Amino acid sequence: MLFVLAQMFFLIACGVLWRSYAPQHIPTSSHRRALTDLVFYILLPAMVLDVIWRSELDSSSIQISLLAICGLITGVSLMWLLSRALRLTNTQTGALLLAATFPNATYLGLPVLDQVLGPWSNSTVLQYDLFACTPILLSLGILMAKHYGSQDVEVHPLRELLKVPPLWAVTLAITLNFAGIAQAEVIHSVLSILAGGVVPLMLIALGMSIRWDTMKVKFLPLLLPVVVISLFIVPTSVYFMGELIGLTDQVALATVLIAAMPTMVFGIIICERYQLDSELYAAAVTLTTVCSLISLPLWFKWLAI
Repeated sequence: MLFVLAQMFFLIACGVLWRSYAPQHIPTSSHRRALTDLVFYILLPAMVLDVIWRSELDSSSIQISLLAICGLITGVSLMWLLSRALRLTNTQTGALLLAATFPNATYLGLPVLDQVLGPWSNSTVLQYDLFACTPILLSLGILMAKHYGSQDVEVHPLRELLKVPPLWAVTLAITLNFAGIAQAEVIHSVLSILAGGVVPLMLIALGMSIRWDTMKVKFLPLLLPVVVISLFIVPTSVYFMGELIGLTDQVALATVLIAAMPTMVFGIIICERYQLDSELYAAAVTLTTVCSLISLPLWFKWLAI
């Protein structure tokens, strides 16, 4: 696991360096946006279509979704209770609720699990994210951001969901899968070529999204609960729920590791759009990502025994 994480974080470091030393003919944010748009609109949908189309969708898919929902409920509930005790502002509360609830399942979980567990885990990661996390983020998550935000932005959750190409891809893949339509080898080859760019570009884009300037001492009392909840308590709840519903050992290992991923990067965009405390959220992304270098190997060592 440590060797794999070292490889992943080397690519993330490339993104960090690119953020500082990229050619200045366009803004640095434009470099990152170009990478993320390429992955989001073309490469990731190709991977989703390829993997889900060929996956065995059965009762375990429902179990994976239930575990993801369990993790989300645990994260948001605990952070909400702590926010009441800490007397946070609305913008801080909204940012920390998002940070403690939604893991970086695809952008970091996908490459890490692919290398540690093998390509079979791609299906589990995508189901965990696209069957539960992303739909909930773009519906209830956005409504929550609007509630705590300082800007009155009109929200149409269904319209937001329709703007997500990977969700279109997973819908098409499920339809083709259940219809029993075999995937032609030439289609698989094309989709595989496109999917091959997902992992390195996602990790580089993740590195470009990390903002070290947000790491301030004043944030630490607010960020430590996010670290404990997202990296330890949420995966613990997913583990025990997996034991309760009788999930197979392989899938249980994958789902707990996904739940143990650090804070997702996409939340920064939501914080900026609804005027939550985006600086605090960015600090949560940075700190949980760094701390995951320690927590993920611990989870893997414990679960793999």
